[in-house]
Amino acid sequence: MSAKRGRKKRGGGKAVKRSQVGGQEPVAKQAKTAAAASDSAAKPARRVGAPDARPPAPWGSFPLAELVILAGIVCLVIGVIGGQTKVLGVGVALAGLGGMEVAIREHFAGYRSHSTLLAGTVFVFTVGGLFYFANQILAVCLAAGAVTFLVAFVLARRAFQRASGGLSFRVGGLRG
Repeated sequence: MSAKRGRKKRGGGKAVKRSQVGGQEPVAKQAKTAAAASDSAAKPARRVGAPDARPPAPWGSFPLAELVILAGIVCLVIGVIGGQTKVLGVGVALAGLGGMEVAIREHFAGYRSHSTLLAGTVFVFTVGGLFYFANQILAVCLAAGAVTFLVAFVLARRAFQRASGGLSFRVGGLRG
């Protein structure tokens, strides 16, 4: 087995050493490597791995986001059935927090674009903060929210394009 290691069969079954071929294989290999390097420099960086593989959670395989969403749903059901508004609010907050974690992770990993969802969250926090904490009238809050929505949408879209290698959206099998 060790005698065959440095030899390559050519033509009529003769074993020929690489050094006898004239050294053309290393030159061809160098040309391919140089061409691949120039191609990779021209293309934007893409995610490593399968294109439809979800990005891993920072805490490993423990389903934390799913459990937070489940706890939110349980609180929502208890709040609706029992008529408890505080538990209902906790349920909305927990379910929203779990969903946003997944959306942020998928968006910034280039897996799925969630630009509108992220910008909408910025809009809701801006309008809510100005209305409840700064005591502004609703028209001012909505105008400021619209401006922050547009800015957040543009920034989130650019971040996704960088993460996905230039794609502006990725939904199921569609890619653009």
